Amino acid sequence: METEGSSRKSVIALSHASPDQASVVVAKGYGAVADAIVQRARENGLYVHASPDLVKLLMHVDLDQQIPPQLYLAVAELLAWIYSLENDSTQPEPA
Repeated sequence: METEGSSRKSVIALSHASPDQASVVVAKGYGAVADAIVQRARENGLYVHASPDLVKLLMHVDLDQQIPPQLYLAVAELLAWIYSLENDSTQPEPA
C-alpha cells in the first residue's frame, strides 16, 4: 500500500501467509525506500494499492509484527479486494 501527498511518499508491505494469524508488516519506508519497495513489489507481480489513511495507521506497527485488532476490518477489506482481483483474472471470458 502506498500514499502520496504533501508529505513524502510512504509505503507499507503486508504479508498474510498464515490463515490462522493476522497480517504482518514485512516492509515499510518513506521516500526512496518507499519507491524501492513499490518497484520490488511490482517486479514480483504483487498488488500495490493506494490507501493513505490505512498506511498512516500501519506506519505505527513495528516490522515483523501483526497488525493490531483495531485494523482487522480495514485489512480484511483490502484482502477481499485482492482476492476478487485474483479470481476475476482467472475466470474464463463468457462466450
